[in-house]
Amino acid sequence: MILFEGRDAAGKGGTIKRFMEHLNPRSERTVALVKPTERERTQWYFQRYVQHLPAAGELVLFDRSRNNRAGVERVMGFCDDHDHEHETFIIRQIDPVRQWKLSPMDLESLDKWDAYTAAKEEMFRRTDTKAAPWTTIKSNDKKRARLNAMRYFLSQFEYDGKDPDLVGTPDPLIVQRGKKAVCD
Repeated sequence: MILFEGRDAAGKGGTIKRFMEHLNPRSERTVALVKPTERERTQWYFQRYVQHLPAAGELVLFDRSRNNRAGVERVMGFCDDHDHEHETFIIRQIDPVRQWKLSPMDLESLDKWDAYTAAKEEMFRRTDTKAAPWTTIKSNDKKRARLNAMRYFLSQFEYDGKDPDLVGTPDPLIVQRGKKAVCD
């Protein structure tokens, strides 16, 4: 299971797409949950994710995790209070190829930049542990970020046919472990 967290337009979706393009859709899938329903808002939050967890031999890439409540859902008012830079959204407004990616919530979130930052930092502070540290992928350069995310992931496991020279080493200026995290 891989969890991708980060601001809107941080590169999560593009990175997930690059991970998935050569994988088998029978055993690898992506999960991106939408705004919780009224019923889901009354449930234990993790219940929304349990049905999507991988079984043995499967890989699931979550486009945001249960910690999303601490970020998008909290800031946008989808739950109780208990990005990349703004320029990315401007480009999406004027570029006809990228316009389809701009949602009304993206525009609304621009005014909440500082609230997102505070929510993200609090979530990382509370959930970054020695046993499960966050890994930050600096995504100012999306192509390098995607490549280094894949390099990092592949470097973590032993598998048949692994070629360390082919995989390469993640760039430490782009990939950083622990104490602050993810698509940034």
